[in-house]
Amino acid sequence: MSPAGRRRPGACFLAILSGIGLVLLSVAPGSTQGDASPRWGWLGVRIRDLSEQEMEEISRRHGIREGFGAVIVEVLKETPAEVSGLQAGDLVVAFLERPVVDTRSLQRYVASSGVGETVALTVLRRDEGRRRVSVRLGLMPDAVVAERVAAEFGFLVREPEAQPELGGARPSASLAVTAVFPGSRAQAAGLRVGDILVEVNGRPVLTFGAVREALAAVSLEGPLALRVRRDAEQVPLVIRGPRSP
Repeated sequence: MSPAGRRRPGACFLAILSGIGLVLLSVAPGSTQGDASPRWGWLGVRIRDLSEQEMEEISRRHGIREGFGAVIVEVLKETPAEVSGLQAGDLVVAFLERPVVDTRSLQRYVASSGVGETVALTVLRRDEGRRRVSVRLGLMPDAVVAERVAAEFGFLVREPEAQPELGGARPSASLAVTAVFPGSRAQAAGLRVGDILVEVNGRPVLTFGAVREALAAVSLEGPLALRVRRDAEQVPLVIRGPRSP
């Protein structure tokens, strides 16, 4: 792939669960039969794209023209990635012999594979060079599904943080949208950062647990209906499904 067709070096495809600029690689192969809610394939790593400097270094050290790949920043505990022996710092350069040019391409490859399928990754490991690692893709834990579904529609919601009150702490009642991705369907529907979720597909959501449960049940085939509180008003919004035309 030419540099013009690549993502901006060092940019991250998606930040889930936090604002620290890392990618939780956990992608969706589809739905269970008879159930519209998604089942998501799971590697269990945080990744990022290469910087310009890293591209040049990889090209020199390993002879990869242009330098490409997805850098593993963290291997999460008790995940398929940890079981397989993947390590932080590994650079994933191929998935089933197909080049991985950035985080987006790795996501697409995992998305086209099934939960439980064993896949071969080619990684470059510092001081060891090129090596092949087999990973059996797992099923994304329920606790993560909601964040991933929201991201598919183009937004993020974070769990409210405790706020001090009279020397103690209590959770904030505000279930605020913390990010709306540029060019996403959420942005096109009019969702804004700071909007407070009130309903998800007609289900009232008063806690983060309720938001997570409601989002986890959402089908990617159809629209997502939200009601949000914005200033003193409640605003209904409909976000087109990621898989709809």
